[in-house]
Parts: sequence; C-alpha cells; structure tokens
Amino acid sequence: MRSTEGDRGRRERTVLAVLAGLLVLVVGAVAYHYWSRPPQMGASAEAFDTVDALYTAVRSRDEKAVGACERRLHSYRDTGALPADAAASLDGVIRQTRSGSWDAAARQLYGFMLAQRREGADEPRRPEPRAKKSK
Repeated sequence: MRSTEGDRGRRERTVLAVLAGLLVLVVGAVAYHYWSRPPQMGASAEAFDTVDALYTAVRSRDEKAVGACERRLHSYRDTGALPADAAASLDGVIRQTRSGSWDAAARQLYGFMLAQRREGADEPRRPEPRAKKSK
C-alpha cells in the first residue's frame, strides 16, 4: 500500500507542477499581449482621420500622400493632439514605406488601427445623411 500512496503523491506533485507551468505560460502571454500593444493615439478626430488617410496612402503606395499625412501627424504631435509614443509608432510605419516595405507597413498600420480605443472622443462619429434622389 505504501507504493500506491507514494505513486499518488508523485502524481499529485506532477499535476501541480503542470498546472503551475500552465499558469506561468498564461500569465506570460497576457503580460506580453498587454505590453506589446501599439500606443493609443488619443481622442483627436483629426489625427484619427489622418491615420485613416495614411492607411489609404500606404495601401495605394502613394508617396506624395504619405508625405502629406506625415506632415499633418507631426503637427498634431507638436500641438499635443497626438501622443509622442503614437507619433513614433506611425513614424516607423512611414519609414517602412520609404524603405520600400509597403506591405509590411500596411500590416503594421492595420494592427495599430485595430488596437485603438476611441475613449474620450468628443462625440461618436455618425455618417452624414444622404440626400434623397428626386424622380
């Protein structure tokens, strides 16, 4: 009977070790996800619209439009409408386009955009009503 009790104790320790290992993995994954998120760009509707325009410019590989978006984003950064860490992240996207990595830049920018929370925005954005067509 002692061998059975010893086996049971060994199994319990093994199960506890496995559960502890899984817990460490889950906590590590959550921490990695939390700290690897792109920075938030704040509540500025103008900055949001410019990031949207930047995405369009990157997807269409339009260097001139990327430059115009860069200038607007820098002005938002300089006035405080765009946090510095978000501006730095967007500058990284723009550097990728200049090095010819348009697809990688689009993926990075898409991830940045998906991670944004529109907390603190002045008002929810509503589509403009369409004019009725006359017959």
